[in-house]
Amino acid sequence: MIAPQATETKHWSFHTDLEKIGWLTINTPDASVNTLSREAIMELETLVSRFEDLASSGELVGVVILSGKSSGFIAGADVSEFDAMSDFSVLPEALRRTHALFARIEALKVPVVAGIHGFCLGGGLELALACHYRIAVNDEKTRIGFPEVNLGIFPGFGGTGRAIRQAGPVDAMQIMLTGKMLRAGAARGLNLVDKLVRHRDMLRWEARKAVLTKKTSSEAPAIKKAAALPLVREALANQMRKQVGKKARKDHYPAPYALIDLFEQHGNDWRAMIRGEVDRFVPLMGSSTATNLRRVFFLSEGLKKQGIKGAKFSRVHVIGAGVMGGDIAAWCAYRGMSVTLQDLDMERIKPALDRAKTLFQKRYKKKREVEAAMSRLVADPQGTGVSRADVIIEAVVEKLEVKQAIFSGIEGKMKPGAIMATNTSSIELERIAEALKDPARLIGLHFFNPVAQLPLVEVIRSRFNTDEEIGKGASFALAIGKSPVVVKSAPGFLVNRVLMPYMLGAVERVEKGESKELLDAAAVAFGMPMGPIELMDTVGLDVGKSVATELGHSVPGESRFARLISEGKLGRKTGEGFYKWEKGKAIKAETPPHADLAGLGRELVKPLVDMTEVVVGEGVVASSELADIGVIMGTGFAPFLGGPMKARADGRA
Repeated sequence: MIAPQATETKHWSFHTDLEKIGWLTINTPDASVNTLSREAIMELETLVSRFEDLASSGELVGVVILSGKSSGFIAGADVSEFDAMSDFSVLPEALRRTHALFARIEALKVPVVAGIHGFCLGGGLELALACHYRIAVNDEKTRIGFPEVNLGIFPGFGGTGRAIRQAGPVDAMQIMLTGKMLRAGAARGLNLVDKLVRHRDMLRWEARKAVLTKKTSSEAPAIKKAAALPLVREALANQMRKQVGKKARKDHYPAPYALIDLFEQHGNDWRAMIRGEVDRFVPLMGSSTATNLRRVFFLSEGLKKQGIKGAKFSRVHVIGAGVMGGDIAAWCAYRGMSVTLQDLDMERIKPALDRAKTLFQKRYKKKREVEAAMSRLVADPQGTGVSRADVIIEAVVEKLEVKQAIFSGIEGKMKPGAIMATNTSSIELERIAEALKDPARLIGLHFFNPVAQLPLVEVIRSRFNTDEEIGKGASFALAIGKSPVVVKSAPGFLVNRVLMPYMLGAVERVEKGESKELLDAAAVAFGMPMGPIELMDTVGLDVGKSVATELGHSVPGESRFARLISEGKLGRKTGEGFYKWEKGKAIKAETPPHADLAGLGRELVKPLVDMTEVVVGEGVVASSELADIGVIMGTGFAPFLGGPMKARADGRA
């Protein structure tokens, strides 16, 4: 018998083979990742109608869904359509239509198997969960999860109910509330995936076997489902609200709370959970939080398009094994670079190597991976790595003459085309470059502490630099998984320039007798990740004073701030600053009552917002949008407000 003719649509291709297995491949045109756009979903509706007909006539024994892209399966719904989809007259029907489509896939009389590699996120995972069986590649590139909460929503294509059906209520709610992306093994452990294979080229063979043997996934065991029983579910929902409340206020981020409400109402019936998605999802999509988080998403994605195509980096040399230099070196090694770390002697380098090992042990699952990363990070007191490095980063003390001496000493040893960069936090590059024969070669790569957690790197441009030098700097930041924001060389650049008035303003209020706990609580109520006094302790009082002085702010010698520094009480790193610190946490007294905590927070943050306007006006950054994403990534400024410039424009800061 001749197999039915192949079908090609804009987003999908489908054909059946001689065994009557249908092979459906998604390949979103003109994109690096697959997404489920409205057009792709409409095309899938037509294809599913064909599957139903072929299955009824006996000409189809099963369907395998695969991706035609190396990046992965499906990265989710098409976020670029979300603004249009937030229209209340459009969204409910679109959601119900997708619900009906996925239910039809689930109801097909032949097995449907999803073959997953790379990214399987959001709507992509919801489609996979509507299939009868899921196979995933067990490698580092596979990531499975529901990141919707980061966009101010929750899964809306039936994923809430199907995740609970497969993983049980506790585990399913956890991954939806956190937006955590799982490795393939972890997804298998939660029953979101049924089988693992070692390589992508094994997906077709295993999927074929699954179809021919009519494999189907099993639901979560009864012991896990018990957490959805009425009385248990109510207690569990309350516990979830408490946990979410530690990280996000309901008025700032309503999505996790709406999901918990949905679970409390329908969590014992996964089909009812799916039906209930629409009513709670629709208000979230059009909320200011979701609108601003989408804006932040697109700004963040825009940063990834910077740099020079084809730029490659394999060797990094870091000068300075202090906290910043050592952690920059460790991060580069973690990201696969060969790194040499230079300081005066091994005694100064060893603590950095110890911290690096701790980082690798946290990030890697296997001992051999930790050992491999440690082998990429080499102590280099003599600086022999300079001549081989593609990138050299200086991260020593913030003293102009020290930095000048370092760069004048290495300039003649560097290979052609290598990046010469300083991690200075406040000194203009033109001043550092005065000692160089070729000042155009020096750029700034300003990392933020803690390096492993904060995504921003300010790529500093002096008046000497060319587009090529800055493009290489941005490319390197992207190569190590960071987000580059290009800023002009000016005192404090962007982040420190806007942070200092905010932090010093709060310190001045504490000096006058106001409660540091109250001020910090007010900033958090506004939407900051931590308060300004706790932040000053975290940065280090000595560092704060140094940057403040560099930016022209005075620190009176008789102040408590100056006294703490003279006593060696520098904040978190010494165990005491404005707060005492134990096990990495500030010990705080009870917060005094206040009638309008968020209003006080807005008052505290005003100097930061004002200075952001000044920085944009001076052209330190190219646009308000870049200022917003830079300040969000560098300071944690409330993402739900869209950044300081957006918040000011909206009358919210």
